[in-house]
Amino acid sequence: MNMFGRTAKRGLDGYPEDSWLALSGIQHFAFCPRQWALIHVEQQWAENYLTAAGSLEHKRAHDYQASEKRGELLVLRDLRVFSRELGISGNCDVVEFHADAKGVPLEGREGLWCPYPIEYKHGKPKANDADRMQLCAEAMCLEEMLACDIEEGALFYQRTKHRESVRFDDELRGKVRKAYETMHDLMAKGYTPKARKTKACDACSLKDVCLPELGRVESVNEYIQSHMDEGER
Repeated sequence: MNMFGRTAKRGLDGYPEDSWLALSGIQHFAFCPRQWALIHVEQQWAENYLTAAGSLEHKRAHDYQASEKRGELLVLRDLRVFSRELGISGNCDVVEFHADAKGVPLEGREGLWCPYPIEYKHGKPKANDADRMQLCAEAMCLEEMLACDIEEGALFYQRTKHRESVRFDDELRGKVRKAYETMHDLMAKGYTPKARKTKACDACSLKDVCLPELGRVESVNEYIQSHMDEGER
């Protein structure tokens, strides 16, 4: 147990509930481990136009009262999920349950159903795996809770108004497990990774909190050259 009241030790039955992390944190972590630590370890946050737009879009998706059933399709919004194995909990934007003889039973519902998670995102598809990892984590939670296998889900981007199918293969699942293991370790240690300045820093809402420019240390050659340049001016 550390100063945060958490422990990263995983037992035979998974992580203890008081050490569970926010499922959605994996999206921050995949984008930048330091950003994740600033938000989840140090509890710091700042809004910019991107995070504000994303919050408004998620409010529309996270409306459980808007859940509906249309024939052989059941749509549940803001569905709470968790995984003891990964030590996480959170909410799925939307989970479609399709009536299928190979599916699983749902409490209070007749028949068998196959889950298909859908995550809503601001903007357009990203080059990195951040969004795909978050969606895969949601699927892994559903698998553990419902004792089923989920092969695929989808990301819906507001800018393109298009669903991007995501296959939950072994490689993606491995990335998810490794990321959460590292996040549990950082949380237990109360450690925030050092800043590494990249082009992505300019769009980060925590830029003024993170101060990535201070994380860059000049080499001896760079230091000497910069002072030589100043002397020549």
